[in-house]
Amino acid sequence: MNKKFGLIGTITHDVITLESGQSFEGIGGVLYQVAVLCGMGREVFLYTNLGEELEPEVDKITGAWTTLQREGVIRVSGPGNQVHLHYPEKGERVEILKSVVPPLNPSSVLQNIRELEMLILVINSGFDIEFSDWRKIVAAAKCPIWLDIHSLLLSRELNAPREYLPLFEWKNWIEGVSFVQANTKEVASMLGCPDKVPSDTEMSHYGKMAFDVGVEAVFITLGKEGVFVITPQKSRKIASPGAEKIIDTTGCGDVFCGTVAVKTAEGSDPFTAASFGLKLATKAVEVKGIKETYILIRENSKKVKKGKGNEKA
Repeated sequence: MNKKFGLIGTITHDVITLESGQSFEGIGGVLYQVAVLCGMGREVFLYTNLGEELEPEVDKITGAWTTLQREGVIRVSGPGNQVHLHYPEKGERVEILKSVVPPLNPSSVLQNIRELEMLILVINSGFDIEFSDWRKIVAAAKCPIWLDIHSLLLSRELNAPREYLPLFEWKNWIEGVSFVQANTKEVASMLGCPDKVPSDTEMSHYGKMAFDVGVEAVFITLGKEGVFVITPQKSRKIASPGAEKIIDTTGCGDVFCGTVAVKTAEGSDPFTAASFGLKLATKAVEVKGIKETYILIRENSKKVKKGKGNEKA
C-alpha cells in the first residue's frame, strides 16, 4: 500500500535569467516536490491555489501522474503565482514576485489529514498559508510534518527584489513540526542577522532551539557544500557528491526535500536520508524543468527497486 503524502505549497510560473543572457521559463514551485513524490511512486494529496492561466500547462505536465490526487487543487482567477529569478555568476539569486495567489483555506487539508503518512509544507511564495491556519493543521495532524522554511523569510512586496528579513517568531511556525529544512541565509534570518553567514556553532544553536519546540531533525542546506544535519544526539555535515554538469539549479532544494521526506517516512535515519537526498538533488541540476525532474526521479527509483530485487535473489 502506497504511503499517502500531503503537500501544501504554491505552483509558480518561473522566468529564469542567467548572467550569460540565457533565459527560459516554465512551471515550478511546489510541483518539484510533486514530481519527486510521484516519481518515487507515492500517493500525493496536493493542496494549493492554482491560477487559472497556469492550469492548462500544469494539467499537460502532470496529467499522466496517476498517484497525484488533485481534489485539494483550487482554481482561482488570474495569472497565478508569477516569479522572475535571476542567477548572477556569484552570490544569491535575485527573486521578484510579479503576482501571487491568495493563501490556502485549510479546510481541504483538515478533512483528510488523518489519512496521511506525512505532511509537507513548502513556503514557496510567503503567501502560501496564514499562520493561524497552519497552527490548526499542526494541531490536527497525527503524522510527521516536514516544513521547508524557504520564502517565509523573504519580503513580500511585488515587483521588487525580495530581501531576507529577520523573523523572531520563527519558533511559532515550527513548533510541533518533525523535520525542518532551511538554507544558511534562512537560518541567519531566523537568528536575527540576515546579512551574516552563520557559523557551525550558530547553526547548532539554532538546531537546539528547534528541538526545544519538538523538532526531531534539522536539515540546513549548504549549496555546493552539501547539507548540515542536526539531531538532538549528534550533528554532521554531508558533502555533496558534485554534479558532472550544471544546467539548472532551480528546484535542487525541492528535490532534496521530497526525497529525504520519503526516506524518513520509510524509517531511514536523518543522516542516511540526507545522503540519499543529496545524490538525487545533485543529479537534478543536470536537467531542466518539472517534466525532466519527474523522469529523472522515476528512472532512478526503478534502478533502486531493480537493485533491491537483485540483492534478494
